[in-house]
Amino acid sequence: MKKRNNYNVMLAMFIALIIVQTTVPIIGNIPFGPLSITIIPITVIVSAILMGPKFGGIVGFTWGFITFIRAYWWPTSPLAAIVLVNPVISIIPRTLIGIVVGFLYLKLKKKYNSKILLSAMGILGSLINTVIFLSLIYVFYSNQSFQLYHIDSSSMLPFLLGVAGTNGVIEMIVSGLVVPFVVKPLQKIVK
Repeated sequence: MKKRNNYNVMLAMFIALIIVQTTVPIIGNIPFGPLSITIIPITVIVSAILMGPKFGGIVGFTWGFITFIRAYWWPTSPLAAIVLVNPVISIIPRTLIGIVVGFLYLKLKKKYNSKILLSAMGILGSLINTVIFLSLIYVFYSNQSFQLYHIDSSSMLPFLLGVAGTNGVIEMIVSGLVVPFVVKPLQKIVK
């Protein structure tokens, strides 16, 4: 019972952190030259590692749902007002981060409990978000590529691969480096 209460408190704290990261400028996205590096997946990844796939999925869903709602009343870009109003794109990749990372970590932690596993979970969580998010944009909006990016439809895939190769790679590196340093001390507190 005590562990469940602790998880409920942690869940509330992670949701509060997600709300702050998605609403306060520069807290969840770090400007990096012409890029914007999203660090919100780190919060979802950490919650999934500490609390498992169910709670990680709830934290990821919260991020996706806020992104979806925000696309209507306070979009972060003109593109967000077009793409993120689709709940499949705004919610599913973020929810899957928590579920997949939480599940895999539970399966692998007894065999490989180390900073390397935590780093791999950080990279995987970021990769899930990038690959699924950009793939869904391609599936749903490739015929609207000119409206979205002012490019013809034949250039949509190379453009999205370029985004994955810039933003996506940097986000994976940041997640892989940060997750172990956040999770290790928190694991000692949670136990």
